[in-house]
Amino acid sequence: MVSDQRLFGFKPKKSSFATQKLMPMLLIIDDDKELCELLQRSVLVENINADVCHSGKDGIFLLSTKQYQLIVLDIMMPGLDGFETMERIREKSNIPILMLTAKSDNLSKVRGLRAGADDYLTKPFDVDEFVARVISLIRRFTQFSVIDDTLGKLVYKGLEINLDEHSVTTEKGTFELPNKEFELLLYLARNQGKILTKKQIYEAVWKEEYCFDDANIMVMISKLRKKIEPDSDKSSVIQTVKGMGYRFSKEV
Repeated sequence: MVSDQRLFGFKPKKSSFATQKLMPMLLIIDDDKELCELLQRSVLVENINADVCHSGKDGIFLLSTKQYQLIVLDIMMPGLDGFETMERIREKSNIPILMLTAKSDNLSKVRGLRAGADDYLTKPFDVDEFVARVISLIRRFTQFSVIDDTLGKLVYKGLEINLDEHSVTTEKGTFELPNKEFELLLYLARNQGKILTKKQIYEAVWKEEYCFDDANIMVMISKLRKKIEPDSDKSSVIQTVKGMGYRFSKEV
């Protein structure tokens, strides 16, 4: 049993995401319906919305229809289990995943982390700890960012991406971006803080199988840096991670 210590009539003094115009979205995938309802209510207290589903197949479908900031995924599910669900999600997305497991052995934890989980909780767990980990993961991967759905913008420190106009605004001015440049910047920004390989970037932006041709990526990264970097000689926004790929800085 999960420890239900939180009364949902309780109102915290200050929610972690109270200043955001659009509440972060969480996807909970677990076949335990009672647990899903409890977790859904617990994060709502912190101004985090949550969709729930009870199978890996339904979770993968929901992920294709909405923009989520975090997935909570149970490992022990009938049919498509959590490990296989995670592997399929990782084929298309770098969204952070919090793994829930009833197995306390290190082998299962290691397998989950290697399959793509960013953190894990072993059942039974305390609801307050669950909420704390959810908030930490969302902050880690969307640090300093605000998603404003009413204005169609992603707002970072010193950088604003307009989703409707395909433009970016910095201290250098406002630039309307060509489609591929915009898609590349958006992909990097939505995976803030995560190292993305050239293969991941190419297949997400060009939607073709990666053939080890880095020229297109390098040219577009260079063009974006000239427009968005405060100092184009210093890669403080789009960082090169030697031997691995690129990362949209957590400090932006």
